[in-house]
Amino acid sequence: MSAVAYATAQPTPADAPATPGIALTTQLAGQSALLPAGVLALLVSLHRAVEPERQRRLQARQARQAFFDGGGLPDFRTDTAAIRADDWTVAPIPDALQDRRVEITGPTDPKMVINALNSGAKVFMADFEDSTAPAWRNLLAGQQALIGAVRGDLTHTAPNGKQYALRPLNEQAVLIVRPRGWHLDEKHVRIDGQPLAGGLFDAAVFAYHNARTLMCRQRGPYFYLPKLQSMEEAALWETALSHIEGMLGLPHGQIKVTVLIETLPAVFEMDEILHALRDRIVGLNCGRWDYIFSYIKTFRRHRDKVLPERGQVTMTQPFLKAYSELLIQTCHRRGAHAMGGMAAQIPINHDPAANEQAMARVRADKLREVSAGHDGTWVAHPALIPVAQAIFDAHMPGPNQHQVLRRDVQVDRDALIATPTGTITRAGFEGNVDVCVRYLAAWLDGNGCVPIHHLMEDAATAEISRSQLWQWLHTGGQHLDDGTAIDLALLDAALAQLPARLGDRSALPGASRIEEAIALLADLSRRDELTDFLTLPAYDRID
Repeated sequence: MSAVAYATAQPTPADAPATPGIALTTQLAGQSALLPAGVLALLVSLHRAVEPERQRRLQARQARQAFFDGGGLPDFRTDTAAIRADDWTVAPIPDALQDRRVEITGPTDPKMVINALNSGAKVFMADFEDSTAPAWRNLLAGQQALIGAVRGDLTHTAPNGKQYALRPLNEQAVLIVRPRGWHLDEKHVRIDGQPLAGGLFDAAVFAYHNARTLMCRQRGPYFYLPKLQSMEEAALWETALSHIEGMLGLPHGQIKVTVLIETLPAVFEMDEILHALRDRIVGLNCGRWDYIFSYIKTFRRHRDKVLPERGQVTMTQPFLKAYSELLIQTCHRRGAHAMGGMAAQIPINHDPAANEQAMARVRADKLREVSAGHDGTWVAHPALIPVAQAIFDAHMPGPNQHQVLRRDVQVDRDALIATPTGTITRAGFEGNVDVCVRYLAAWLDGNGCVPIHHLMEDAATAEISRSQLWQWLHTGGQHLDDGTAIDLALLDAALAQLPARLGDRSALPGASRIEEAIALLADLSRRDELTDFLTLPAYDRID
């Protein structure tokens, strides 16, 4: 069964039964089958149980950022010292999630879902967050594709006639879904006059349609939870997922989660996050790109915390090495997986020498991870799966390496926030402009995962580019390595020259929205305050 193509808006039938309290602002063909009354009732109940606390957590984020903007520094909490000191472990990990040595990530369109599940990876993370532009049609089509995948009858026919179908279940990757973060609304669903949290929509719709089938196969639902900043935000997910289990008649703890540690505040609360979700959490992940973005955002007003250009901020930098090793130590002490980060490289088929250099960087990165004690890693392209798996197979003979306790790791607050040294080159500055504009144009056009300069870029990497530009411009006194001042004139010149540098746009994703993306980046870069997320103002521009 092919996923429904949600494309044509349809009026709501006059005799359609209404669910009190909820309004869907857009109707697309096939929508009513995906969002029947049972789903709508679940969303209403879930929203009412969670939304007041979600708003309090978002306000707490703003207060915490104001503290950082005033010169404050993140640190380990004194009020939760007992949680960190006590001996406890998370619930046992299901058999299906014991071996996660290579995971592939990507958007939820049918072709990607089929290829990823067939890829040979241990896990496929179907991403409604950083890899999906949340146009309503994309969200519905993604949910429909995942329903077909869980049933086992998802197919896809490409425009050239090529057919795609799933392999048998025992040859497929385990499916984990990443819903959107707490900060993102779903504007197409309003409950009691308020927008529903996007992540609640993603998680609840998936669970409603697939939980029973997955449970019968000793599987999920399994989720990757993004962008958490505190144990209270983790506890809010516990409330939400327990509520879903109760409404759907699932056993407590049936839904399992992995949490991405991709914000700087969260690295100081890893024990606490594991504890808040201890009945269902199976691991933490080093979400390295968002973590770098969060470091920039947290210290946006700190002139002594300005990062060099993105290419110089690698996992060998002391603050990132400390972050990954502390994550390994914390997870293994608690019986949880410590997942490594993303290899964003994609094959360079026309240049064997350049391709070998890229693959060598991947091998070195994965060797670093498995040697440090990580239990698995991420890749963005199927061609990288055998590269990463060969490294992990050679150095991790068991399904994981929880026995690597890393008692040698002694990480304090200063190690986690140490500023790396480096430079800002003209190529690095212009590269940030290029990546941000090209990704944003594609995102506005409905594509959330874009190959740019032989890297698979998503919202996280675009956010690094965008936030770096803002910080370089607004901290004052920043210069390129050739002495050129980093100011608005330099930005304007780079933006003005970009269309010529892009050349022929015929094959460029989002080509028709390049000028809009340039204007939006110029506006965001000039604002006195760093906008929290690029996707917030951009979301107003998509349907």
